Amino acid sequence: MSPLRQCLSKAASAAAGAGWRGVEAVNCYTTLAAGKTTITGRIIPRCGGYSLKTALPRGTPTPSLPLRNSQFSTSTSYSHGHITPPKPGEGLKVTFIDKDGTPNTFLVNQGDNLLDIAQEYELDVEGACGGSAACSTCHVIVADQDMYDRMPEPDDDENDMLDLAFGLTETSRLGCQVKMTKDLDGLVVKLPSMTRNLQSSDFSKK
Repeated sequence: MSPLRQCLSKAASAAAGAGWRGVEAVNCYTTLAAGKTTITGRIIPRCGGYSLKTALPRGTPTPSLPLRNSQFSTSTSYSHGHITPPKPGEGLKVTFIDKDGTPNTFLVNQGDNLLDIAQEYELDVEGACGGSAACSTCHVIVADQDMYDRMPEPDDDENDMLDLAFGLTETSRLGCQVKMTKDLDGLVVKLPSMTRNLQSSDFSKK
């Protein structure tokens, strides 16, 4: 059993044993990084850098973490998990504007991709396929055309998935395919108002 699967199994058992109640749970679909196995689950606390989903049956009361006040901050934030914080003076600035119009600004390293950054800071970006450009749930909209033009053009796989994205625009990209560079310092992206939920059948057809 892979470390991710072990972590999922332990977390699911802990959630069921604790009998957590009274916090809104979020239905979602995810593809595990190990084995590309898609399961239905509910969001539970993060573990080891992964955004975990339980394997409990639908309808089982399961927990979801309350939103942290820090994720609505407009001030520059610093990483606290699997993304390495940049050295002083070397950070690249990126801002995510969430669905409510609130800007969230972070300092990151060159090479960090937008999906990893968003999930590190617990923004509402799913990344159901694990960042393999096999879904459109990490769809973001680049706010500035000039910034968009500085990015490498999307490949065929990304374009195919973007065609499935909700609210597609001329400056839409998959967050998993956009890596931060010095040319993108100051990048601003908007999160779409909705994303399309994916089911296991969507992946089995690939």
